[in-house]
Amino acid sequence: MTAMSPGAGPTVLVTGGSSGLGAAVVAAVAASGGRPLVLDRQPPVDGVSWTECDLADTRAAEVATQHLAEQAGGLDAVVTAAGMDVPGRLADVPGETWDRIVAVDLLATAAVIRAALPFLQTSRGRIVTVASTLGVKAVSDATAYCAAKFGVVGFTRALAAELAGQVGVTLLIPGGMRTAFFDERDPQYKPGPDANLNDPVDTAAAVMFALNQPPGCAVRELVVCAEQETSYP
Repeated sequence: MTAMSPGAGPTVLVTGGSSGLGAAVVAAVAASGGRPLVLDRQPPVDGVSWTECDLADTRAAEVATQHLAEQAGGLDAVVTAAGMDVPGRLADVPGETWDRIVAVDLLATAAVIRAALPFLQTSRGRIVTVASTLGVKAVSDATAYCAAKFGVVGFTRALAAELAGQVGVTLLIPGGMRTAFFDERDPQYKPGPDANLNDPVDTAAAVMFALNQPPGCAVRELVVCAEQETSYP
């Protein structure tokens, strides 16, 4: 994939592109002259092509990815920004909730990329997966989220080796951001009013940095978080 410039119009598929980091990436892609596409359960901002998809249904995610890519005439990049968490002790989190966290955060990441690969190999495009600082640091009451995000780290490192010379692969490890990600949590699991959280716009800028590398140059891993955030290192 060549570096993005105004009017160049690279096509970038963003999962979870209707809110949070995904929406910030969509805005950054559009501002750079690219064409964002979105997979999400909710519609993105007006004017952005999207397909409604529950990413926990990984086979449906594959079909939706292929459909969007074919409609767009190909893909230049994929950013797997969709994610969810329901904190709680393992014994207290319902099994179907635990499974859904792993499905959305890890299995859908692999499913979307699997479906996108033929298009990305044609364009010599790029992939940015989104893990978490809790993909490199384990904490209590987050067994599903840590399992999924540790999985994204391992999956992406293996994928980078597998696709070297064909598709650029970047692992993004973001810290907590000021998004709606925490809104539906029990109060004990919400960041306090003085929490050090990053602006998703700044994290999206890191994604764009990875996408804009010249051919043959890959940013393998990026850790982006608020300077004083306690979840990293």
